[in-house]
Amino acid sequence: MQLALAIALALIFALTNGLHDASNAIAALVATRAARPLPAVCLAAVFNLLGPLLLGAAVADTIGSIVAVEGPEAVPVITSALLVAVAWNVSTWMRGLPSSSGHALVGALVGAALVAGASIHWSAVIKTLVALALSPLVGTLAGWLAIRGLRRSGRRWTRRWSGPVRGGSWATSAALAFGHGANDASKSVGVIAALLLASGHAQSLGSPTWATLACASALTLGTALGGWRIVHTIGRGIVRLHPLDGVASQGASAGVLVAASALGAPVSTTQVVASAVVGTAGGRGRWRHVHWQLVRAIGLGWLLTLPVCAAAAAGLAGVWT
Repeated sequence: MQLALAIALALIFALTNGLHDASNAIAALVATRAARPLPAVCLAAVFNLLGPLLLGAAVADTIGSIVAVEGPEAVPVITSALLVAVAWNVSTWMRGLPSSSGHALVGALVGAALVAGASIHWSAVIKTLVALALSPLVGTLAGWLAIRGLRRSGRRWTRRWSGPVRGGSWATSAALAFGHGANDASKSVGVIAALLLASGHAQSLGSPTWATLACASALTLGTALGGWRIVHTIGRGIVRLHPLDGVASQGASAGVLVAASALGAPVSTTQVVASAVVGTAGGRGRWRHVHWQLVRAIGLGWLLTLPVCAAAAAGLAGVWT
């Protein structure tokens, strides 16, 4: 019963992750009116499913190896972390504030494991923290380079290019959804794999196909149910995006996410996409048009997520275990 509850919570975490992060894959596509919401969600659904199936095993292995706990102690530790991560995702989503589900999950896992006396693979933790710290910088630079390159190559563009730009928006949004599914759905898959291994239902830390499909589906469902708050924040709140800006920010974000997934580095899609949007604005020389108060609020949320979730999970695990 406890194992079933923990797996259900992992799927709920994937759904709340979708409320935050999967919506980022279509934020620019919808905000620039390159697509209507329903077709955009369908596009994200398809490529969210393909991402973890084709490229997500490395990230799942990294997340699954963070905490080394076996036997009956595993379920309370991981369940405590999932409860805190879900609560954090829901509370920040209700405020329309983009937050890192990866920060929340990693912080909660480490906090719960420390209190329970479980072993922690610090190499996996450090790898995750380095990836989470560097991804906003890489996203900003990638967005800046992408819009500069597109503008330089398109100096003689006319209105005839509006169709190809719209098509580019669809292509880069699909690539972003693919990268997001590969990275974020795999975090829940990694937790499920760790639960199955610790409870003796698996012999090795693998990525079950059923878990991959279930987590990817939950991720996409989150987008359809309530990701529009984050779509508004990313697509219109940080800076007003033009169609070419959408192509640049989505393409840059997709490149970062796919590369990170291939390397097994868990990153925050929200961080990458928001940073790429800022970098795109900078590449156009529109730094002063950026809503810096909102950017600071998002940044503060990122900084608080990990320690707050670690402390909350530690407290919950201390009572439970």
